Amino acid sequence: MAERAHIRVHEAKADQYATREDFRRIFSEDTNGLYRLSLILTRDSVKAEQCFVGGLDDCVSGNSVFREWARSWAKRAIIQNAIRELKPRAGQSNSTLPETGVPEIEGLSIGPGGYSEIHAVLRLEDFERFVFVMSALEHYSEHDCALLLGCSVSKLREARARALKEMPDSSKTADATIAHSAASDAW
Repeated sequence: MAERAHIRVHEAKADQYATREDFRRIFSEDTNGLYRLSLILTRDSVKAEQCFVGGLDDCVSGNSVFREWARSWAKRAIIQNAIRELKPRAGQSNSTLPETGVPEIEGLSIGPGGYSEIHAVLRLEDFERFVFVMSALEHYSEHDCALLLGCSVSKLREARARALKEMPDSSKTADATIAHSAASDAW
């Protein structure tokens, strides 16, 4: 009797964690959203694909996470792969946007007046773009962003302020929540 109860408790605990199939389903169901996250971070379709596939591999073969956190964990894996790929650092200049348009980026929604908020994000330097996407769009805490990017919270705040200045209507938007709402519409 006690053995059966122990087995049921063990099975209940196992049901709490995401399985490989859960992650495969998440990546399959949200391919577009997860790939766009990769694409906006890397600004390069080849690197975006590598980060997407790397994120899936990391989720499937990585540590156990609670099932309810699996979607967030998938995004985090993609972000971590993009950080490893581009190595964004504060004060470090990076390459410009590719001369030829990336079809996936060109197809993103355009806002009022023919302006795309996504294009404003893509024009940011790597570090500022990562900070903006992670903090404003994905709602990572300052501490988590700083930890993942290997910088101080003060460097992170400076980068976020620079990024917000570059966003459309930044004079009218006092906080990242409004900027998030504008950029989310473009997703």
